[in-house]
Amino acid sequence: MIAKESLFIGAHMSISGGVHQALLRGQEIGATTIQIFTANQKRWASRPISEKEIFLWEKTLNETQIKKVMSHDSYLINLGSPKKDVEEKSLKAFEAEIQRCLQLNLNFLNFHPGAATGDTEESCLNRISANLIKMVPLFEKNHSLKLLIETTAGQGTTIGYRFEHLAYIIGKVHGILPIGVCLDTCHIFAAGYDICTLDGWNATLDAFEKIVGLKHLCALHVNDSKQALGSRKDRHASLGKGEIGLESFRFMMEHPKLKTIPKYLETPDGETMWKDEIALLQKFAKQTCD
Repeated sequence: MIAKESLFIGAHMSISGGVHQALLRGQEIGATTIQIFTANQKRWASRPISEKEIFLWEKTLNETQIKKVMSHDSYLINLGSPKKDVEEKSLKAFEAEIQRCLQLNLNFLNFHPGAATGDTEESCLNRISANLIKMVPLFEKNHSLKLLIETTAGQGTTIGYRFEHLAYIIGKVHGILPIGVCLDTCHIFAAGYDICTLDGWNATLDAFEKIVGLKHLCALHVNDSKQALGSRKDRHASLGKGEIGLESFRFMMEHPKLKTIPKYLETPDGETMWKDEIALLQKFAKQTCD
């Protein structure tokens, strides 16, 4: 049986009161991993993490034994923007986010790849790739942080709703930067990948393996979807309360290719629901191992 401690299941926790508080909040709901914002995701400006905050973070991390911590970058950042002012602000904010992640010695930095906003998808993909490569100097002395491209629902002109987009970016930067993928269940469902059934999951993972490579799949955002398959709308729902359905998440926890991959809930209703959802996912995993 896979021990509970070896299953990395958690949620996106608030850093209110200090980044270390996110670890304590995670511990309270039974999380073995967490995702955080290292700064206000709705502002361009941010500040470095202080030495006191780093000390408290490291101390609390050791005490809680929470692992595989992931940061989610700012929603404002668009590394694929054709607008020079937006691109420049995005580069500055992304660099600052990486620096904060390095200060905290995080495992993953999850980022939305970007949006074309009037340009072609290919040009957008090339800008994203080129801008990622500009971050190489930040990684010269670090070997633990990995950048994860988040799959998107495909709203508007966003990039990342097809596995081919992910493969294109990875093909440009793999071997130059530590790169991987965070697969969001709501997003891929909204983008047209049917994961409601075990056959659907198998077909989706087969496609991912063929196009991207499962070796690049490093994390999962675990969310049901308020919108229908292929809607291209990003609307999260609590597990079993949306169009994907609860059985999909049982299949996810049973699947040998997914079971041990770190999972982060971003479902509605926050900590009151996450405690139950974490316990449910752990139960699904345990049932398959008994």
